[in-house]
Amino acid sequence: MDCTKCNTKNCRATGSCNAQKFDSEALKVTYGLPDNQNIIQAAANLVDNGRAGTLSRLQEIVEFSTSMRFHRIGIAYCYGMEADAALVAQFLRENGFKTIPVSCTTGGFKQSEVNATSEIQSVSCNPFAQAEQLNLESVDLTLTMGLCLGHDILFQKQIQSLTTTLVVKDRVHNNNPIHAVRN
Repeated sequence: MDCTKCNTKNCRATGSCNAQKFDSEALKVTYGLPDNQNIIQAAANLVDNGRAGTLSRLQEIVEFSTSMRFHRIGIAYCYGMEADAALVAQFLRENGFKTIPVSCTTGGFKQSEVNATSEIQSVSCNPFAQAEQLNLESVDLTLTMGLCLGHDILFQKQIQSLTTTLVVKDRVHNNNPIHAVRN
């Protein structure tokens, strides 16, 4: 299946191209589960009825979190984005949320303690510790901000809360990775 090369786009008119391998009926049951319906309805409120494109991502996070009755929002961030993480935390606090920002260097692990083949003794990113700290803080939602590629994957393996990405790290394109293929 390669949807980017499809000429019919039947799926955009509630049809099917019949190339998919998934069980449509089983997925409809999954969508019907109460936890999934809560998320679907909160997300729909952000874009339905002409609202798409009217809110910033941070405004969407506030509305989504309010709709979901979230109170505690974790922020897993790269230490290089600490000033931005502080601004995001302040914005969320001003909108009534308790924020728990956790730096990637939490725990102060050496690189040699994290990477079995490294002899570097300086501090390492510690995505498992970030996730564990936020798990112990019982956050309702976690935002990721600029975690290194690979570290973000390890973080997502370990975190127990719902998670969304606020910023993707791209050191070459000012944290805008799509720029690489658009220009």
